[in-house]
Amino acid sequence: MQRAALGLMTLWAASVLIFAGTQILPGDLAQAVLQNNATPENVAAMRHELGLDRPAIERYVEWLDHAAHGDFGRSLVNQRDVAHDLAPRLYNTLFLAAYAALVAVPLAVTLGIAAAAYEGSTFDSIANLTTLLAISLPEYFLGYLFIKWIAVQLGWFPVLANVTPDTSLFARLYLCFLPMLSLVLVIVAHMMRMTRASVIAVMELPYIEMAFIKGLPKWRIMIRHALPNALAPIINVIALNLAYLIVGVVVIEQVFVYPGLGQSMVDAVAKRDVPVVQACGLIFAAAFITLNLTADILALISNPRLRHPR
Repeated sequence: MQRAALGLMTLWAASVLIFAGTQILPGDLAQAVLQNNATPENVAAMRHELGLDRPAIERYVEWLDHAAHGDFGRSLVNQRDVAHDLAPRLYNTLFLAAYAALVAVPLAVTLGIAAAAYEGSTFDSIANLTTLLAISLPEYFLGYLFIKWIAVQLGWFPVLANVTPDTSLFARLYLCFLPMLSLVLVIVAHMMRMTRASVIAVMELPYIEMAFIKGLPKWRIMIRHALPNALAPIINVIALNLAYLIVGVVVIEQVFVYPGLGQSMVDAVAKRDVPVVQACGLIFAAAFITLNLTADILALISNPRLRHPR
């Protein structure tokens, strides 16, 4: 309950920053919407229509109340309902994030355990070197490399990830393969290295040494005795990377022209479509905070000692 209350407070603080950030942007929003038709009379009428002539606190309370009920207002560009327009794009973003997570999490945990089991071996050295290289390369750079080599030169996958609501599951998996691969290579490195470090730290504890003295096989010691006690930091780093998958897909969606929430946010920023920017920011903040809150709760469940003060 304490963690949940803290998560709600954090989300409220994020909403304040999102609203304030969109209000202090340079220039007048009414003039930006009207552009060439920005006469003093039209600007005054537009400011009244947008509610810009009311106190900021009043506008924030109204916006937060509507957002809590799923109403993000109407777009300033096309006057369409923001929530209705963002729903399919949110689904696309969540699909890409889930696709990458289903590949990255088992792969990272398996490689991390294997690297810890063979610490100091050639496999461990190659895994560390590869993951260090993957961490050093930005995901957009990997995306452009995949487009050049795999999509253009080899022709195995399309350059653009053009998906529609009518796209079948298998077609969607095929079209999203390169964006997924770009995200996987970045987050696998973090999760694999944390898994390796956590397991190695637990393997050095006295009770593990006693298990070796008793003659238990190494794989059983790692899976049944070491891994459960190493779960807390592993869960935290997995949750952080899953949150990154949802929030950090903005760049990848731009590279592959993927119709997700991140691309909507970038387009809305360019057009100064404030309701869309606020909605995307609040959704990203809610996803990030929820995943971190879930990681905290799972860490408390996996390690009962964390529930009590030291």
